[in-house]
Amino acid sequence: MPTPEKTSLSRIVATGRALLEASGQHGLTMQSVAAREGVRAPSLYKHVGNRAALLAAVAEATVDDLTARLESTDGSLEELLRSYRQFARSWPEGFRLIHSAHAPPQSLARAAGPVLRASRELVGERDELDAARLVTAWATGFIEMELNGAFQLGGDVDRAFEYGLTGIRRALQPEA
Repeated sequence: MPTPEKTSLSRIVATGRALLEASGQHGLTMQSVAAREGVRAPSLYKHVGNRAALLAAVAEATVDDLTARLESTDGSLEELLRSYRQFARSWPEGFRLIHSAHAPPQSLARAAGPVLRASRELVGERDELDAARLVTAWATGFIEMELNGAFQLGGDVDRAFEYGLTGIRRALQPEA
């Protein structure tokens, strides 16, 4: 009778996401996952080939989570970006990981879908990609600054985010 598996890819990825949030990318290692799973590191290799594959699997699961959250909004630009920000606040290290070289491009393309649709509704098909990039770059920069504690001049950061959303929407409105 074969020995039962002591872990699985889904458990490894879930453990990896938890370790990522606790210790950052540098703390997410094959050894740390194995220790948390109660197995030896070599037993992970049948599920993930190496640390790069582990990071990619964790990034993909994180992007899938983000995509589900974005798709559960009403699809408006404002709600998409609020959801994006809330996701980053809940998973700050995962947010950073998905903006690294470890995130599989096909996963990121799925996550871009809701933003592309909202952008298309505002600016049309010809400019949707440019608009989506503008929106994503602004929101990502704002959120990354917020996560890093860079807004130190006082004021209400939530209000500033809403002000930015209003400005982005206004910038993307078709000219009358």
